[in-house]
Amino acid sequence: MASIKDVAAEAGVSVATVSRVLNDHPSVSADARTRVLAAVETLGYRPNAVARSLRTDQTHTLGLVMSDVMNPYFTELARSVEEEARALGYSVIIGNADERPDLQDHHVRNLLDRRIDGLLVSPTDGGSPLMLDAVRAGTPMVFVDRWIPGADVPVVRADGRTAVRDLVAHLHGLGHRRLAIIAGPAATTTGQERVEAFREALAAYGLELPDAYIGQGDFQAESGRSVTEGFLDLAEPPEVVFAADNLMALGALDAVRARGLRVPDDLALAAFDDIRWFVHTDPPITAIAQPTGELGRAAVRALVDRIEGRPGESVTLPARLVVRRSCGENHTPVQRSTT
Repeated sequence: MASIKDVAAEAGVSVATVSRVLNDHPSVSADARTRVLAAVETLGYRPNAVARSLRTDQTHTLGLVMSDVMNPYFTELARSVEEEARALGYSVIIGNADERPDLQDHHVRNLLDRRIDGLLVSPTDGGSPLMLDAVRAGTPMVFVDRWIPGADVPVVRADGRTAVRDLVAHLHGLGHRRLAIIAGPAATTTGQERVEAFREALAAYGLELPDAYIGQGDFQAESGRSVTEGFLDLAEPPEVVFAADNLMALGALDAVRARGLRVPDDLALAAFDDIRWFVHTDPPITAIAQPTGELGRAAVRALVDRIEGRPGESVTLPARLVVRRSCGENHTPVQRSTT
């Protein structure tokens, strides 16, 4: 990737002159401006990923980079972001990362080039150099749902740990002892956190989470399906599968049905990220619900605060357990040993 020094060498001017041209400074001669712009075009130079965010003019436009816009959770989040932004006088440009770090950075780079005033991101991984550069350069940014550890950026998210504890207590009360999890990507903070919370909640009841009961998913339905098939093939399958997001839960449900089995009679199922569809499945799925609309609105307010020179604060809102019938709630609790 070309640097500002490369542009200066190509144009035969100083780095300072290139910087003045890129920032539309009036002191640059027409000839120097022409040569710099030609060099920028020839080399395909972009100003260090974020230089254009260091400006005084505003476009009243926000960038929103979602992990997966096809995921109903993120669709609802995007809607609340757009509504709150519009109420505050901002428009929103959305980029769908499709859970791909390279595509995420593509959207971030393009949004910065479009001179957005600030950026909302749900990171697909924990260490994008491009976003870390943007943070260091002072680009107004807020992480929503997921975050990059160590980055000095406000995070707007739900606290799922308490809800996961509530879920495990609920499952334990129903008599379940062999509990498995379909985890999200380990590179994401939510993927890590939900496994840790599940393990800790099990430990409170003297239950272990063996490696065989941890299936690696990717927040997509197909991974939920394949992981569940693996669980069902075990010599001692789990009694409950907890999917760490809604799409993986739907994939797990498909896997159970494909075997001619039933939820919850043959395998109980619970999910993180409640969606409206879950009340229409057979049986309706017990899930942990995040306050999605509130998260989107709070993220926009925090970002606008940073854009307008006020300190944007991190916000953590509670998630809650929604009990339905996919874990045997309408059955008499099964009496099992505690080991």
